[in-house]
Formats: sequence, structure tokens, C-alpha cells
Amino acid sequence: MSCTTILVGKKASYDGSTIIARDDDSGSGRYDPKKFIAVAPQDQPRHYRSVLSHVEIDLPDNPCRYSIVPNVLPNRGILAEAGVNEHNVAMSATETIAVNERVLAADPLVELQPANKAANTPEIPGGIGEEDIITLVLPYVTTAREGVARLAELLETYGTYESNGIIISDVNEIWYVETIGGHHWIARRVPDDCYATIPNQLGIDDFDFDDAFNTQREFMCSADLREFMDAHHLDRTMSAAASSGFGFQPTSAFGNVNMNGGSNSSSGAALRRNHFNPRTAFGTATTKDRIYNTPRAWYMQRYLNPSEDWDSPAARYTPASDDIPWCRVPENAVTLEDVDFLMSAHFEGTPYDPYGTLGTSESRHRYRPIGINRTGHMVAMQIRPYAPVESRSIMWISYGSGAFTTSAPFYANVDDTPAYLRDTTPEVSTDCLYWTNRLIATLADAHFYETSNAVEGFSEDVRSFGHRLVERTDDALAIAGATDAPSVTARLAAANDEMADYLRKRNTKLLGDVLYTSSNLMHNSFAMSDRWN
Repeated sequence: MSCTTILVGKKASYDGSTIIARDDDSGSGRYDPKKFIAVAPQDQPRHYRSVLSHVEIDLPDNPCRYSIVPNVLPNRGILAEAGVNEHNVAMSATETIAVNERVLAADPLVELQPANKAANTPEIPGGIGEEDIITLVLPYVTTAREGVARLAELLETYGTYESNGIIISDVNEIWYVETIGGHHWIARRVPDDCYATIPNQLGIDDFDFDDAFNTQREFMCSADLREFMDAHHLDRTMSAAASSGFGFQPTSAFGNVNMNGGSNSSSGAALRRNHFNPRTAFGTATTKDRIYNTPRAWYMQRYLNPSEDWDSPAARYTPASDDIPWCRVPENAVTLEDVDFLMSAHFEGTPYDPYGTLGTSESRHRYRPIGINRTGHMVAMQIRPYAPVESRSIMWISYGSGAFTTSAPFYANVDDTPAYLRDTTPEVSTDCLYWTNRLIATLADAHFYETSNAVEGFSEDVRSFGHRLVERTDDALAIAGATDAPSVTARLAAANDEMADYLRKRNTKLLGDVLYTSSNLMHNSFAMSDRWN
């Protein structure tokens, strides 16, 4: 499944929040309707069975409440996709990535093996995947680090049938986990003053074994990762210099210490360094990557670090560069508006914009945009250090193609969610936000410039109303001095309902405006007055 992710550390964001955001894009030839729901502890299964892999797992008896944005149709399982629990731990799962053939040979994916009646062999379940991860992790953790540890245990016990990146955050930290083959994994903490960009590629470009096997301040991994890499000749490091992202200072310098003990040998020489580049060890760098993946990272970093040369023939990084840093320090603090724009971006201001006038017809369709027609939702999860724990987490949610809509804020710590976002139907209906946004996007796409003012006005109105609503709600809670959890939860739910009511009215108006403009531009348009003008 194609997705795009941006992660913003607390010292890189405009208000000190951690922000994690991801587009959830449906696979080619399919659209997945989305809904926003709250899951009560009593509704969490105690015994879990995956729809896709048939793996069965007993779950703890102490889940907490959490809010998620899953698929409407249950044919591929829950697919929670994005969520926040009552302890203000957020997860986005998953960013689909790819590992190379050497990794897959060394640690094959754990795929479902159907029963074979002819051979009299039983079914063998597969591992866990995108369908399962949030449901299995989020209800049982109180910090992001706990989330990494629980996910790691599940991966090592059951394996996975696909390669994924998983984001777990709390008010202090953002961790990004990448699966390496069927059972192995690595995790890196996003530096507080950095943002990270992930476009369907294994992205982590620096790893410190010294930290991972000691303090685990910035890195974690499978306990046997060094031995695994050594045994299968996966490290490709040639020099004694580390590859690190912008704004990241390695925890220790490279050395020639034998980390596995014993004397030097050619097979283990590379792993005696403290650092290696996981992207070159485990990832891919193909022609497809340079069309589908790397241009998205290029554009996001071009936007957030505009002073750098991105466009001249001498530019260090181009849309097809394989070495675009995983993380870097932004030139200005990153806002939610920045995140919203980037998650819907289609290479505005470049020759690669499919709606643009620069470049050529070929260049305008050369690369896959960030926001595409198949985007099901974008969820940016903001965890605010200055807010009380009860109201700390906000989910900025948009449904459908991001270029024709915008995200709106909804408090996560609630018992129920607004019907306009919750009760999405499988069939097309303007009674729900998802399908209304789909209709708007389809109509507006055909007449992009003629409808752009209406879409931009809508986006500005929704974001402005959303910010005011959050400030007003926060102020009301502070004045009331409410500490009773049920009363706070009820107030947050009321704010969510108010946001949803505003969205319904404003979306209905936008649909009407776009429909009217597009109707007047139909090819069979004709009026008698046309004959006399």
C-alpha cells in the first residue's frame, strides 16, 4: 500500500508538540472508505485472529481506550492505520517499504501457507502485518518506548509477511521502526530538532550499534542483528566514516573495535564499526524508487529547507537521488499547515506538477505526487506538552484526496466520535465526510484552476475554525478547572461534534460551489445567448 510519512520532533515543531503524519493511500484500482471511531476496553478482543494471515494471538486483559481511523470494509481486517490511546501514545501503521533480495533470502517473510488436502498438510498461519499492528500494540502501552518493545516482541515471536515502517510517538519522543525481513527490526528516534521524511522506502540512513546495545538513547534493534548481518554479508560499508542525516550527531565515532569479540576477519570487518547505513544494507535503490519514492522526499525537504539548491544542475539532491537524508533540521519551525500542505502536495512550483504550467507534458507526469487520487485519509497526530494529559492529543484528520480538502482537529481522548466521520457507508452518500470529499475532488480535478479559489477558501476556513475551536476548548477546560475524567471527555466530544457540524456545512457549500462551476464547463454546454455574444 502506497503511503507518505513526515515526522516532526518536538524542537522542530512550532509549538513544542511531537507531530506524526501519514497519508494512507489505497492500492491501485481500489478505494478504501475510512471512518473515525473510539474503541472501548470492553470492545478490544482478548483473542485475536488476523483476517489476512490467520495468525492467532492471545491479548492482555488490561487494554485502554483508544481512537483509530480504520477502513470501513472489514474484508482485510481492522487496518486501524492511525490511532492515539488514552495515555497519549500515538501510532501510525504502516508505511509500506521494501527490503532487498539478500535480506529476504536471509530472513524470509512469514507468509500464510494454505492447507493442502492432496498432500495432507495443515494450514500454517503467516505473521503480523498492517492489518494487525495498531490493534496488537496501542491498547497496551503507556510510552512510545514501550510501544517499540511490544512491537519488537510480536515481530520476533510471530514474524511479519510484509515490509513496513511503523511510527510510535508520545509527548517526548518519536520512534520509527523498520522491519528487516521476516523477524528482524531496527528503530531510530527522530532527533528532537529534526523532521524525517519517508516515501515508501526503507529510509533510516544511519545506525549506531554502540547506542543500540547500551543506553538505547537513539537506536534499538533485534538482539542478534549484528550476527545476522555478519552471517549473511549484509553490511556494505566501505569507509570508516558514518553516514548521518542533517542535524544528527553520532553518539560515538567510528572505530575498529571488534564488536563481536575475537580477532579480525574479512567477513566481520564491516560490523566492527559502530555505525552503518541501513538503507544501503537492507533497502532498495531501483528505477522504480526514483520515479515513485525519492521525488516525494526531495519535495518535502525542498519545501522545509528552501535555501538549499534543489533545482540547478549542480544541486546536491535531485528527485532521483538515492541518498536524500532521512532526517534534517528545518529552516523554520514546522506547522500543522506545513504538514497539511506537504501531505497533499503535487510538486507545486516545479516542472513536475501535474496541474502546473511549468516544464513539459512529460515532466508534469514524470513522478508520483505525494497527494494522489487514491488517498483514503491523512491523519496528523499532535501531542501537546502544554496541554493537560486529558486533552493533550489531537488528531488532525482529512478524508480523500488531499489537494481538494484539508485536515480538521479532533480530540483523541473520547468515548465516541462524530457520526459524520464515524458512520461512513460502503455506498456513496453525502451524509458522510468521506464520500463528500471524494465527490468534490473528482469534480474539482477536471477544472482545477476554475475551482481552486473555492477549495483554497474552504481550507483556510476549516483550519482557522479548527484552531479557534481548540483554543476555545482548552480555555474552557482551564477555566472550569475540570479534573473529573468523564466531564473532560464529554467536553472534548462536544468540541469534536462542533467541528464535525462545521465541516458538514462547509463541505456541503464547497460541493455546491464546485458542482456549479463544473456544470457550467461541461462540453455540452449551450445557451441561446451564446449565439449573440
